[in-house]
Amino acid sequence: MSDKTPRSAGRIAVRPTLKPRELMTETPDIAGCWTAQIITLFPQVFPGVLGESLTGKALQEGLWQLQTYDLRTYGIGKHRNVDDTPAGGGAGMVLRPDVLEKAIMDARHRTKGVAPLVYLSPRGRRFDQAMARNWARMDGVTMLCGRFEGVDERVLQHFGIEEVSLGDFVLTGGEIAAQAMIDATVRLLPGVLGNAESAVEESFATGLLEHPQFTKPAEWQGRRIPEVLLSGNHAKIAEWRREMSERLTQERRPDLWQEQPKK
Repeated sequence: MSDKTPRSAGRIAVRPTLKPRELMTETPDIAGCWTAQIITLFPQVFPGVLGESLTGKALQEGLWQLQTYDLRTYGIGKHRNVDDTPAGGGAGMVLRPDVLEKAIMDARHRTKGVAPLVYLSPRGRRFDQAMARNWARMDGVTMLCGRFEGVDERVLQHFGIEEVSLGDFVLTGGEIAAQAMIDATVRLLPGVLGNAESAVEESFATGLLEHPQFTKPAEWQGRRIPEVLLSGNHAKIAEWRREMSERLTQERRPDLWQEQPKK
């Protein structure tokens, strides 16, 4: 067991609440910490992959924190019902607005500073690196993970919830999308990446795809590392990497290439 004091020590903020103990999350608030709030039917899947590698280390060190809100605890009746049949008929079930309201209100009550309230939805604006950078500049984000046929539209309208999509495909729920978006955002927070320059040189940082990467051995399966990368000439290396990024972007993402300023 390590004697090292975590960075979060001394920053835990305790506030009174009227919420019953059985409905409270176990995670204490860390003052001034970027916070991801997740409203979900499956809180047990968090932190998931976010608890590993750099994001997991940053979570342990208090560089960011995670709060989950189990929708089932806000359910109606002895069976804790959270959904009902679609108005007008149709397949599937829809998450109830009265259930969602209580969960959202509890989450927002604990929100500090500026944190967008978003619903993970395939019909939303597509998530990208620019959105991740914008969220990283804020104090956190509150994410509503849908299930079944989605959520009652009135909830989105009432709370002014922004819909955000991971891509042009449909998942069974928003939890996987939430973890992907949080990962993309948390890695941009100060102190999370070991080398801050990593975030500057990677794909989308400049609107271009990242250049190819190589490492030892110098030759593998008859393929050699490009000589310029072994030359020690940093100007030539930077020029080669830029050329490769431009070529890859033109070939694979012409939409991104079109947005590049003309030379």
